[in-house]
Amino acid sequence: MALREIIILPDKQLRLVSNRIEKVTPEIRKLADDMFETMYDAPGIGLAAIQVAQPVRLITMDLAKKSENGETTPQPRVFINPEIISASEEKSVYEEGCLSIPEYYEEVERPAKVRVRFLDLDGKLHEEDAEGLYATCIQHEIDHLNGVLFIDYLSKLKRDRVNKKFSKAAKRAEE
Repeated sequence: MALREIIILPDKQLRLVSNRIEKVTPEIRKLADDMFETMYDAPGIGLAAIQVAQPVRLITMDLAKKSENGETTPQPRVFINPEIISASEEKSVYEEGCLSIPEYYEEVERPAKVRVRFLDLDGKLHEEDAEGLYATCIQHEIDHLNGVLFIDYLSKLKRDRVNKKFSKAAKRAEE
């Protein structure tokens, strides 16, 4: 496993639409392993392959909660070619953040429940209902695969401010 660099706004790769994975290969398994290591190190709860500059439809996620004794049992999950096949009319609002837009958080409204279809690392097809944090996170990460960022759900004013802030930071970093 290896840590990979997470690309940061305004990197234009974040707007790419990721390609379907035709076959689960050793390279895809290695990418998933690297993504988990990168995600845990960040730390985050979800990561799309495009965030480590790999435009393929792969997501890693771990929504494990701390137990009463303060320990966390990892619950790593991999989603290959995930897609939302239905969404509830009911909405919910969660404060979202993104490893590609560090230290910026904003409330986003999304469908409260979704049904998601995906392959696992064995190439097995799954369909699951998601709600709560799981629903929010899977929608956020699938958006990444489609070149959509959580800031796209904000008002134009807020979105423009964020883009400007990260563009300035990127220019300063280049100097």
